[in-house]
Amino acid sequence: MILQLFTYFKIIFILVLLDFLLLLMLKGLTTWKSNRVLINIVWWSISLISYACIFLSLFFKWSNFGTACFIFLPISLLLGKATLLLFIGLDALFLIIKTIGKFLTGNHIPAGRNENKKTINRSDFIVKSGLLLSSIPIAAVTKGFMFNLYDYQVKHIDLILPNLPKSFDGMTIAQISDIHAGSLFNINAVKKGVDMLLSQKPDIIFFTGDLVNDFASEMDDYLAIFARVKAPLGTFSIMGNHDYGDYHFNRSHFFNEHKLTKEQNLARIKGIHHSLGWQLLLNESKEIVLNNDKITIIGVENWGVNNRHNYGDLDLAMSKVDGSSPIHLMLSHDPSHWRAEIIPQYPMIDVTFSGHTHGGQFGYSNPNYQWSPIQYAYNEWAGLYRENQQSLYVNVGFGYLDYPSRVGVQPEISIFHLKSQVNG
Repeated sequence: MILQLFTYFKIIFILVLLDFLLLLMLKGLTTWKSNRVLINIVWWSISLISYACIFLSLFFKWSNFGTACFIFLPISLLLGKATLLLFIGLDALFLIIKTIGKFLTGNHIPAGRNENKKTINRSDFIVKSGLLLSSIPIAAVTKGFMFNLYDYQVKHIDLILPNLPKSFDGMTIAQISDIHAGSLFNINAVKKGVDMLLSQKPDIIFFTGDLVNDFASEMDDYLAIFARVKAPLGTFSIMGNHDYGDYHFNRSHFFNEHKLTKEQNLARIKGIHHSLGWQLLLNESKEIVLNNDKITIIGVENWGVNNRHNYGDLDLAMSKVDGSSPIHLMLSHDPSHWRAEIIPQYPMIDVTFSGHTHGGQFGYSNPNYQWSPIQYAYNEWAGLYRENQQSLYVNVGFGYLDYPSRVGVQPEISIFHLKSQVNG
């Protein structure tokens, strides 16, 4: 609790400094000088509400929807203020350049210029433009909160595997990832998402980790929904980094204390996979045999390049893999595992299925180009990647984490069509 209070006050101190800086600039607007009292009241009222939201989200246990609202407001305001700060910095840069220019050329008024002629004040124009444009990110993330969190997109991907056995040619695999049940708050929308998944009638289903944010109890309201996620040839799952309870398991709240130990919580999460009828792969492999043809599915526990805690053991997972299997499909939550270990050590792994990045929950995408801030942390962060004869697919997630909005990166249901060759 003391650590949380310290964190809270650090956050508030930084935000208050930002508020003072921005407010001083706004008060300097010549056209607003007569409304300084009103500006103060409006500005600090909104800011104090945002500070209270941070406090409530950190120290109290609310419904998932309530927590989402408390997180959404202060971060959305921060995005808008950061945009405004950018314009203030631009104005300051112009002022510096102008001052340097006067120093170098001398401070004089060009002949013929009317000193009394009215001109647009540059600072007023820049700051007012910043105020207007700062509303754009707030509007975008508000739309992402209200309409995009459960706007599931079904994406169809052809996987061309030349060694694919005839019995599996034309089959479909569905992938979902990063459910993060502790963030979800619209049960009916989640049901519709599962309906969309099942309507694709996949032969196999993969779940690639992060069932919860921290606690097994987060799944209590969703067990019956995800128990329906079954496929004729099986549903296979792995663990994600959040499933181990390494982040906030010991975080305390004034109410609703969690009584399970970390080990008990982890055991319950693993038990949930089994109760759902999913085959949880813990550094192990399974074969699917059909008409004497087979493919191998390997699942590793969470392993990532920048993770403090790594549980994945690729060598152990591959130790019992039949080398005669023509196709090897790997489930590994963190896509950084692909380039760090899978490619250099096991070239026989044909396709790796990952999640973890959420696509940054913010970005832009079209068939020819995609961008998100997350790409500066992960080389592979959304969609299909190829290296020599190996492929990686990064699913951007079924749920969301922390900031309750998705802008340009909608929740995803991936449907893979297995083919031995390109049609036509």
